[in-house]
This record gives sequence, C-alpha cells and structure tokens, in this order.
Amino acid sequence: MSFRAPVRDLAFALKTVGHPELLRRAFPDLDDDTVQAVLEAAGAFADNELAPLNRKGDLEGARYENGAVTAAPGFADAYRHFVEQGWNSLSADPQYGGQGLSKAMELAVFEMVHAANMAFGLCPMLTQGAIEALTLHGTPRQKELVLPKLVSGEWTGAMCLTEPQAGSDLAALTSIARPDGKGGYLLSGQKIFITWGDHDAADNICHLIIARTPDAPPGVKGISLFLANKFQVKDDGSLGPRNSFRPASIEHKLGIHGSPTCVMIYEDAEAELVGELGHGLAHMFVMMNAARLQVGVQGVAIAERAFQQALAFSQERKQGRPAFDDADGMIYGHPDVRRTLMLMKAKIEAARGVCLTTGVLADLAHRAESEDERAAAKARQELLTPIAKAWSTDIGVETASLGVQLHGGMGFIEETGAAQHYRDARIAPIYEGTNGIQAMDLVGRKVRLNGGATLKALCSEMALTAETLTEVAELTPVGRRLAAGVAALERATDWLVSADNTQALAAATPFLRLAGDVVGGWILGRQALAAAGASDPWLATKGALARLYASQVLSLASGLADSISENGADDLAATRAAALAS
Repeated sequence: MSFRAPVRDLAFALKTVGHPELLRRAFPDLDDDTVQAVLEAAGAFADNELAPLNRKGDLEGARYENGAVTAAPGFADAYRHFVEQGWNSLSADPQYGGQGLSKAMELAVFEMVHAANMAFGLCPMLTQGAIEALTLHGTPRQKELVLPKLVSGEWTGAMCLTEPQAGSDLAALTSIARPDGKGGYLLSGQKIFITWGDHDAADNICHLIIARTPDAPPGVKGISLFLANKFQVKDDGSLGPRNSFRPASIEHKLGIHGSPTCVMIYEDAEAELVGELGHGLAHMFVMMNAARLQVGVQGVAIAERAFQQALAFSQERKQGRPAFDDADGMIYGHPDVRRTLMLMKAKIEAARGVCLTTGVLADLAHRAESEDERAAAKARQELLTPIAKAWSTDIGVETASLGVQLHGGMGFIEETGAAQHYRDARIAPIYEGTNGIQAMDLVGRKVRLNGGATLKALCSEMALTAETLTEVAELTPVGRRLAAGVAALERATDWLVSADNTQALAAATPFLRLAGDVVGGWILGRQALAAAGASDPWLATKGALARLYASQVLSLASGLADSISENGADDLAATRAAALAS
C-alpha cells in the first residue's frame, strides 16, 4: 500500500496544459525550478506524513464522544505540520498572509495531498473555499480578523448547506437567522453532511452557513450567507467563549472514515452576515465552485492512488502463463492486465489535465493582461468546471473499481487496501452537486445559454491540435480519432442548442461524458506532441497512452453523439415507476 507522489507527472502536466505561456506571464516567478521545488517538497510531505495515516484513518476513523469530535489518530499532528510548512496558503492573497501562487499550482499540490490521504485533504480543501468566499464577499472585520487565520490554517473553514429536507434543492432550507439588535444575527437550525464541521485539529472552525432571515422571501432569493465561529472572535482577534452550536453526531459512512461528517445543531448561534442579504446563494457558489474543482482533483487523486497499488500488485502476483515475457511471469505480462493499467493511466492523465487546465483558466481570469483575455479565460473556466468535477470523479470511481478488479479476489478483501480506495472514491461524484446536476449545469448554463459559443471555440482549438497530430507519423491515429471526436462533439452541441429543455436535460449526462472524453483526448494529444521524438522512455509512453486512449475512448465518440440526439426523452416521460418495478 505504499504511495509515491506523482511529482514528475504533475510537473509535466503543468508545462503542457492550458496556455502555459500566458500563465508564466501572469506569474513570472513561477519558473520550472520553482515548480519542481514546490512539488517535490509537497510530495515528500504527502509520502512521509499523510500516506502512512491513510489506512489507520480508515480503520479507526474520527470519533464522536460527549458532544465533541476527535480527529482520526495522527491527523491533528499532521494538520499542524501541514500549516506550519505553508501548504494551506499557497494561492491566497499576500494581503492576508498568502503566498500568491497560482491556483493551478495549488491544485497540483492538493492532488498529492488527496492521493496520500483523501479524508485528511477534505479539511484544508474546504478552508480554501472559505478563503475565496471571504476574500470576495467578506466584511472589513471578517477580512481583518478571520481571513488571515484561515489563510495561515490556524483556523479551518466548513461549508454548511444541506438540511434533512433540503439537499440539492437549497431553496427548501429552513434555518433562520434573526437580527440580534446589535448588528449581528442569532442563527438556529440543523445542517447535515458537514465535512469537518467539528474536530480538535485547529483552534477555531469558521462555519459559512446559508439561512433565511425572518422577513426573507421564499425561494433562493431569500437565502443569505452567514459566518458563525466555533469560538467568538473578539475585536482584538483573540478567541472568546464557545458559540452555541454543536455536533449532534457524525455519520457512519461507506468510506473516508477519517473525515468527520457532522450533523450540526445551531441554537441561537452568534453569526455575522457575509456579503448582501438575499445574495447568499451567489456568495456561497464562490466556495462551492472552488470545492467542485477540488473534488474533481480528488477524483484524479484517488484514481492515482488506486492505479499505483494495482500496478505494484501486478508486478508481484504470479498467475497463469503471461503472453509478454518481460514481466518475470507476473500478471503484468497478461495483455488484458497491461491494457487495463494503461487505460487507467491514460484516463488519470487526461483528467489531471482537465482539472489543471481549469485551474490555469481560473488564474488567467484574474491575471491575464487584457480584459478580453480575462473574459475568455473566465468563460472557458466556467465551461470546464462541471466537466472537471463530474468527469474526473467518474474516472476516480472507474479506476478504483478497476484497481479492485486487477487484484482479483484479493481486491475484495479489506486487508489489501484496494477496497478502501473504491469506497473513498464513491463520495466524490455525489459531493458539491451530484454529477447529474453538473451535467444539467453544463448543458443549461454553460452551453445552451450562449448558443454553444464557448464550447465551439474550444472545439476549434481542439481541431487544430488534431490537425497537428496527423502531421506526426506515430501520432496520426490520435489526430484522426481526435478530429472525429471533435466533430461528434460539435454535432451533439448543435443538436443540444436546438433541442427543447426536456430533451436537453435527458441527454445531459451522456453529453458531459462526451465532452470529457474529447477534451481528455485533446489533453493527451497535446502531451504526446510535447513528448514526440524524445529518447526518454518515460516521455515515450505519452504517445502510447494517447494512442490507446484514442482507440479505446475517442473511437466511441460518434456513437455517444448518436445516443445524445436519440436520448429517448419521450420514453423517459412515458415510463412509470410501477412499470419498472413490475
């Protein structure tokens, strides 16, 4: 169950995704040596401190006793070391104590953190979202007293949305925030599924909570965002008495046992308004979108962890008579085992590239030189975010499942650890808006709203890459498959724009998969071009992975496009649950 942070893969990806030349102009100090040094240091921390705690966290988990939560064994010390080494503050604004590095760099670091120990990584991941929300919408007091502590990691952040009757439909929430007559609010209600909502790893926990005021209108327009701290924050920044909210329990979950998922009870808890009344959902989406991209990275991370374990097992397990004679009789010599491992690796690199590309676009949306460049980057970032979240987490589950499969019967046995990766991976497609909701967001807001213009611009860029690939002999098949995939995506986009709303929603999930498959192929094609002609065997694998992905994934794009336009919305409407049950 050993783990090695994929430093070289990440460094290569950062050089080839998005528009690296624009990123370097936006962050002139982010040269190759700096990137390498940061990745190596973060990788060493992930390897040496976080990975050894992963199995222990799964077996023993966080504990709830006497109204308080205790982190899994070793997690509190590891978190203290994490913040002491500065990993919590990578991309935060230097004005609040951050290091001002790129979002893409932060994502690369957090991939290694999540791969080493996904349950641990959820805690600082949510703090990053709280930092972004308060940076944009916090009051001067919150920015002065709370934000620096979140940036340093001395305090952690929690995102508090879900209620028993209000899951994805946040308009149904009933938590209430009443004015206290002193400029603040007294907040009451119950929130469930609050990741790291309580723990003993930090001095304070800052809950960002959506709730209604007594006179708020119904629906989403009546939702506001509030900040409630576990301990009162005095005007001098010191901590005062305990606030009146508490964990009622922690959930017993399929996986991520080291991450405490809390039921939180608020009983006239002191709270402060964040941003404007009635704009809470928009303000919270800053935190949620940050989390969505990070969850996509989690999908990549758990896939990487599962792949590494499966690869190691394949080189240790002797079974049958392998066809390839370079594996010393181990199952790595069976063609189907090797094909499976290569496909796992190809999809990991594709998903990693999608997530890092989205991170680069987030950087450029703030730091590109011209307004036009910033606007274009923002539009593409918003287009890719649901793909990065949903497609990457689906790959996480798929790869973790293949990892179990490659272990054979041993994969179904808990002692090998392969099952833990599968169990941990399964939450990611549910987090931060299920993948079905991500697909609805993609087709509704990101494609149909502007007639598909942003996606078509991306398709034009991908088509140029396909043309370049066809000019390199060993990559010609990749170029042909990518060109066909782009054409299929353009055809599906044209259909989607002209379809009625019900048809579009019925086709949303296969459309997102098609978009992810094609964008992933584009990522691998770019990497193969960057590595073409290299004598380094490691770089030479980039072309092999792109070819395999083209034959195994891109070749299916045309049929997937057909399924989108023939989605059977009428059959969905006509089918009743009773008929299915019978």
